[in-house]
Amino acid sequence: MKALTSILLTASLVSTGLMAGIFLAFTTAVMPGLRAADDRTFVAAMQQFNAAIQNGLFFLVFLGALVFPTAAAVLRARAGEPYLWIAIAAGLYLVVLILTIGISVPLNNALAGASLADAARARADFEGVWVPVNNVRTILSTLALLCLGHVMVAGWTR
Repeated sequence: MKALTSILLTASLVSTGLMAGIFLAFTTAVMPGLRAADDRTFVAAMQQFNAAIQNGLFFLVFLGALVFPTAAAVLRARAGEPYLWIAIAAGLYLVVLILTIGISVPLNNALAGASLADAARARADFEGVWVPVNNVRTILSTLALLCLGHVMVAGWTR
């Protein structure tokens, strides 16, 4: 059981780190880079990003960042081992999932159906909400990563 827990914790750390990196890339590079673009370019680029990201590898990492730490926390709890920091990481990432499914995905879907002829309105409806929500997802997923890193370092130094 310890081996499975170690595998799950490693998968948790990797998937959460990758998700934090994706969110950070949009926060620090993609959205600032698109800020100067005209409305049609912005909408067309975001439509392409949102379409391309829908793939099996992304969904494995996106969902794994919740499933892996949740499973690790359950296994550690059943074994009578500390699991609080793992559960906190899973809880933080659950909020990321809720924000993504409840806010970001509907905005992405609305943008996907937007006409480039009405790009200014589509961009205004999208950008003003999506960017701050993504910033929150960046912070929360990074905090989850820090929690998991704490667990891994504490386990390695025992």
